[in-house]
Amino acid sequence: MRTIETSIQIDAPVARVWEVFSDFERYPEWNPFVASVEGRAAVGERIEARLTPPGGKSMTFKPRVLAFEPEHEFRWLGHLLVPGLFDGEHQFFLEPAEEDGTRFVQREEFRGILVPMVLKMVGESTRNGFEAMNAALKRRVEAAGSSG
Repeated sequence: MRTIETSIQIDAPVARVWEVFSDFERYPEWNPFVASVEGRAAVGERIEARLTPPGGKSMTFKPRVLAFEPEHEFRWLGHLLVPGLFDGEHQFFLEPAEEDGTRFVQREEFRGILVPMVLKMVGESTRNGFEAMNAALKRRVEAAGSSG
């Protein structure tokens, strides 16, 4: 198993960060990595997620939701073609931080026989995508907090 993980400190309470993060309809307005999430984000449901890694090709997946806990966690599991080849468990966590802030963590755990080969091709752009999304979420949440 291989893991890519990034995190960012956001100067806003967890509830506010979750409000922006979980408003999937607005992702096209601000999210440079997860361009869209469609469907019902409930445990066991399939959603459709379109990822646009920087410098990479857009990909659409239909992962199954593993966890959706408001103000805490959102996780899904997707597969390339069939389970066991290249599986990715994408995880988002929100943790309270000092001074009424939030630590936003984005992580993906990869499993399967194609992991070494595929990550060699897309690992760096995936990490860059995580970091771009984290920074965009921080900008959007903090800008909204300063305007009202």
